[in-house]
Amino acid sequence: MTEETLLPHIDEVNAPFWEGCREGVLRVQQCPATGRLMFPPRPVNSWTPGMPAVWTELSGRGRIWSVIEPHPPLMLNFTGLAPYNAIVVEVEEDPTIRIPGNLVAGAGAAINSVAYDDIAIGAAVEVVFEQMTREISLPRWVLRDA
Repeated sequence: MTEETLLPHIDEVNAPFWEGCREGVLRVQQCPATGRLMFPPRPVNSWTPGMPAVWTELSGRGRIWSVIEPHPPLMLNFTGLAPYNAIVVEVEEDPTIRIPGNLVAGAGAAINSVAYDDIAIGAAVEVVFEQMTREISLPRWVLRDA
């Protein structure tokens, strides 16, 4: 198994999300009729199925909704980083939209740079992006001042 096997597959449905990540922008789909947001990306508009969804930029701010510390690591590639955290963030624009990632000490920091015991549900965070390949940058999260 290589690190490449752990990276997401880009397809016609999710490409705008990953393009945004490469550009340092968090994007999700939105129903143009209702204004409701959708994530993860999907081929059919959940709120108005006959109307194509559009892509909209988010502020990149949110709050930690959930956190876990995987033990033992589920994938061999992460063994050297254990223990590490995995969080789910509810975005500021719509708390029902939740985006996974890791809480890191700063842009470019490792996924084990923040101890699990130092993470609080409800903590304010903002997105940073880690470039993994030329095509893929992953969203990570850092604490922000209240």
